[in-house]
Amino acid sequence: MRRITLKPFKTPPAAAAANNLRRFSADVHPVPPSTPSPDLSSPISQTLSLLQTTDPSSWPTNSNLQTLLSSLSPPAVLRVTRQLPNYQNALHFFNHLKTAAELSDSIPLAFQAVLEVAMRENPGTLCELFVLSKEQNIPLSVNAATLLIKYFGRGKKLDEMMSVFDSMDEEMKNTDVLNLVIVGFLKWGRFNDALKLLDEMLEPDSCYPPNTNTAGIVFSSILKKNWSGRRVTDEEICNLVTSFSEHGSDVEIASCNALLTGLANNHDFARMNLLMKEMKESGIKPNIVTYGITINQLSKLRRLDEALEVLEQMRGGEVGVEPDVVIYNTLINGLCKVGRQDEAGEIDKGNELFEQMSKEGVEINVVTLNTLVDGMCKHGRVSSAMELFNNIREKGVKGNAVTYTVLITAFCNVNNIDRAMKLFDEMQENGCSSDAVVYYSLISGLCQAGRMDDATFVVSRMKEAGFCLDVVSYNILIGGFCRKNKLDKAAEMLKDMETAGVKPDRVTYNTLLSFFCSNGDFKHAHKVMKKMIGDGLTPNVVTYGAMIQAYCTSNNIDAAMKIYTDMSSSSKVPPNTVIYNMLIDSLCKNDGLEVALTLMDDMKEKGVRQNSNTYNALFKGLRQRKMLEKALEFMDQMTEQACNPDYVTMEILTEWLSEVGEIEKLRKFVQGYQVSASTI
Repeated sequence: MRRITLKPFKTPPAAAAANNLRRFSADVHPVPPSTPSPDLSSPISQTLSLLQTTDPSSWPTNSNLQTLLSSLSPPAVLRVTRQLPNYQNALHFFNHLKTAAELSDSIPLAFQAVLEVAMRENPGTLCELFVLSKEQNIPLSVNAATLLIKYFGRGKKLDEMMSVFDSMDEEMKNTDVLNLVIVGFLKWGRFNDALKLLDEMLEPDSCYPPNTNTAGIVFSSILKKNWSGRRVTDEEICNLVTSFSEHGSDVEIASCNALLTGLANNHDFARMNLLMKEMKESGIKPNIVTYGITINQLSKLRRLDEALEVLEQMRGGEVGVEPDVVIYNTLINGLCKVGRQDEAGEIDKGNELFEQMSKEGVEINVVTLNTLVDGMCKHGRVSSAMELFNNIREKGVKGNAVTYTVLITAFCNVNNIDRAMKLFDEMQENGCSSDAVVYYSLISGLCQAGRMDDATFVVSRMKEAGFCLDVVSYNILIGGFCRKNKLDKAAEMLKDMETAGVKPDRVTYNTLLSFFCSNGDFKHAHKVMKKMIGDGLTPNVVTYGAMIQAYCTSNNIDAAMKIYTDMSSSSKVPPNTVIYNMLIDSLCKNDGLEVALTLMDDMKEKGVRQNSNTYNALFKGLRQRKMLEKALEFMDQMTEQACNPDYVTMEILTEWLSEVGEIEKLRKFVQGYQVSASTI
């Protein structure tokens, strides 16, 4: 890895300085050709006119052109070259200038202009031009060198970048140029090279001390991890902060905050604390953004006690930074999103912060309101949320669409539809534009409550507002109409879906199929299933379950078993515990105990877990057939599977075992002992 050495700056004599001023002065950044109306009488305009109307081969013998060129200063030559129509013209003109000894002072700036034109038209030629400059010893102006360093640095041509840097006269090098070299190194992972150069810039007698831009470049790179093969250590980060401060560089709090943000995103609290300590020792005072970064990250990770401690530190510390509404909102939001019911007390802490805001005169905005209302509603404290909303409204903070959406959804979820509708009307009166979520919540709540006329009214209002129903809303409406036995209305919804271009999904078909099955209309149920398959939707366990339940209810156990057989053989949908329970219960009620026992074996073989409902159905069938020994075996099986008996189990077994004088075995069963005769 190469050692980068900076030669000490030597102030040139006054005469040399004046010459260099003419030779190297130019704009800090390349400037595109200017477009103002030219002064046709000026030497620059006359020169341009001649260059564009004559053949380049005639230039050396064109006395008018030579006279004009001899009257132009180097900056004027720069302007002429920049305004030539293309790169080839600029290069021809530059080659002509090299043949005239009296124009040698204009060569560096003319070459700079050629580079600028090439950069605009064909950046790939810059490599060739740089090689040309080295072969022909063409001196580079500071702007030409800067342009090449930027280009090579961006294109990962770091050797070429350093070659440009080394070719520059020492008096041309400055902090901004060195910053560009550091940018190139950092961009492509040469972090060690960048640090070596930075170390020399940070030396006490350096002629090129770092500035604010240097600090920003380095810290930004550390944030983005723009290096490879190594990790920047805590010590290096802290040393950089200290070195920049000791050298008199203005390490802005913004740079430190940016670095703090990166560490926070990586949840690196140890290094965050170390950086805060270094900032304090370096006299860099944290501001409200600094504290906000820490509080925000702690809140996101639900380390709320620590976040609250930071709040107390910022208010009571030496810095004395007063928290603003953003800080409070961040904390309240974190407290409200803890998300576990057993920690609902965090909402009370959020309320305390809210009261603290009021006392300290911190503006309470609608974000604060919405955060608290949302947190309360999610923890089931809808009444408290409504009370808070009313109190804040009295203080002049009006709710917005988000506030109403949260409250309406919450009241729908607790089946308080009247209150939800009242809030919906109030929302409209206050000019808050409803979004689709409000309508979806109301439609769902009204359908669950069986208020289908009101749900239909909300649908019409929703369409008037320019919103469309989604498949979930259509399914809820179809389900609501089916529960009300209004098949004609459900059919209207299906037709509306088709018109709106919303395709029915499995839920749509399963809802309709369940409706027909519950009404014993197996003909239409099978039609629905056929249509479902035709639409490319595979029936799932809910589909088969609805059919099996309907056949079991109508005592058509053979049809139910046929569907079960189809599921087990041809379908990729295996029967679950619910389906087995329906079949076992129906078989036991219809003298099909032997088949029910084979289903129990199937469950065990296929790894489908039995539950108390499974055994309850079986115990009823065994009792009817007076098969006590088999019942005792299944009681032991319940114990082995840790399947706890429920009150139905106990009711069946208590009556049966009391009748046959085996109450002691029931007691042992309850205590978890085996009770079958074979075990005894």
